[in-house]
Amino acid sequence: MNPADSGRRTEAKAVPSGERGATRIADRVVAKIAAQAAREALVAPPPDSGPPSATVVVLRETACVRVSLGLPYPSDIGGQCAAVRRHVMERVGTLAGMHVSEVAVQVERLHLAHAHDVAQGRTR
Repeated sequence: MNPADSGRRTEAKAVPSGERGATRIADRVVAKIAAQAAREALVAPPPDSGPPSATVVVLRETACVRVSLGLPYPSDIGGQCAAVRRHVMERVGTLAGMHVSEVAVQVERLHLAHAHDVAQGRTR
């Protein structure tokens, strides 16, 4: 520290919000948040199903999300898709600070519960 500078105080000037920088969250980060949220929303994911995946398009502070997943069958498919939509919107909004305009849930595969039981050697 220079002794000549020790007596001076530097004053912080407030920078107007229009001149400050901005934080940009990458699309792939938002996609990971959405995929994790979809995983959290599934009450009983099929054991032989892979984890949900997500793709995201972000425009300014708005995200459009597409989630792909497998669901057990028979089950309330519409109810599970609605739960995934709600949870993804809430988690992306909370964690990334973005408005989610759309969550499209794409069911890639229905996993039969009976087929899993038969494969294990059980019958009903």
